[in-house]
Amino acid sequence: MAFWNRNKAEKRSFENPDTAISNENILKMFGMDALSSAGVPVTINNAMGVPAVMAAVQFLSGTIAGLPLNVFEKTVDGRQKMQSGLQNILHDAINEETTSFDWRKYLMERVLTGGRSITYIEKTKTGKITNLFSIDPSKVAIERTDNKKTYVYSNGSAKPITYKASEIIDINFALESDGLTSISPILNSKDAIGLMIAVTSYGAKFFNNGGVPPFVVTGKFETGNALKRASQDLSKAIKEASIEKNLALTLPMNHDIKPIGADPEKSQMVEAKRFQIEEIARIYSLPPVFLQDLTHGTFSNTEQQDLHLVKHTIRRWITQIEQELNLKLFGRDNNQTYVEFNVDGLLRGDFSSRMAGYATGIQNAILKPNEARAAENRPSDTMGDDLLIQGATVPLGSQQMAEEPTQPTNENTEDE
Repeated sequence: MAFWNRNKAEKRSFENPDTAISNENILKMFGMDALSSAGVPVTINNAMGVPAVMAAVQFLSGTIAGLPLNVFEKTVDGRQKMQSGLQNILHDAINEETTSFDWRKYLMERVLTGGRSITYIEKTKTGKITNLFSIDPSKVAIERTDNKKTYVYSNGSAKPITYKASEIIDINFALESDGLTSISPILNSKDAIGLMIAVTSYGAKFFNNGGVPPFVVTGKFETGNALKRASQDLSKAIKEASIEKNLALTLPMNHDIKPIGADPEKSQMVEAKRFQIEEIARIYSLPPVFLQDLTHGTFSNTEQQDLHLVKHTIRRWITQIEQELNLKLFGRDNNQTYVEFNVDGLLRGDFSSRMAGYATGIQNAILKPNEARAAENRPSDTMGDDLLIQGATVPLGSQQMAEEPTQPTNENTEDE
């Protein structure tokens, strides 16, 4: 079943008069949302102040941005990497101001926070691609009319610019049921992130108060002003004692203080923060070790988490990006040219493991020696362009049988 009515026009725009200003889509577009269950408003900006969220976004965006991205052509001799044109744009610099690394990092940062990244494809009149330009997703309204999707960009000018879907590289985290609206992982997980913000904020206030938890002052006060003045004096005395490192605090005669609220240790703040790190790891499908959480990490399972990262997280993202680039850059009917990320660097392992893998590939005619040398950034050899195989590997039963040696004879033996 399709997401939309083929003959119905749908819009997601600030200018839509049928959309209330308090509508969730409007708040999401501005990076805001309602209060989380912890009573803390969650926005993209304050969520990035949570160390686990910042680590997840920066790790994933930096890792994907650092992967080599190349353009290949299919030929009768196999695939060949292009040496100019679009290869230079995707591999080196998408325009005169932006490197390919910076573009891909920005792309993933927008996807992993707001839920969408949009890039405009600049072409000549003949259809040749000359540049790519990132566009702020919050300034784009996505519309669908007669089953055609368009992107309306309002950059502050008098007249918005409308782009066809074929002119836009659109990468999203996930889509809602309308097939247009993107889902922000931060705003969609506001309760988990809001709890982390609340815990961090409580800890900051606790230590800002000299490590003294909130308390009430008990005793006899003549007037309300006296009560207010005593409260202010005690708060000031506690902060001064913390600065001057005084261990004693004097109280008025016949007065006492009693703590209120939860004790940080009893409320398991440390355990709560550790659990929230695991929650953030779940949101981004990241093994916890990549958020610097080695609580349950061992030498063996950390290595397996490294493989999990490439197989189940990085592979998902690069497949989505590759298919979007192939569709928008080369068209649906093209089957000769394509882009591809190289993830070999993530799987290189230690030196001994790499050498053993190369040796196995060469001995079984999977790799040419020069291919293995190129993977290690070593110069090619004149004898390294042939596929090799061990000569001793033959079908069972076809091996040569060794001839039995003949017994030597002594011609000079005398007759008995």
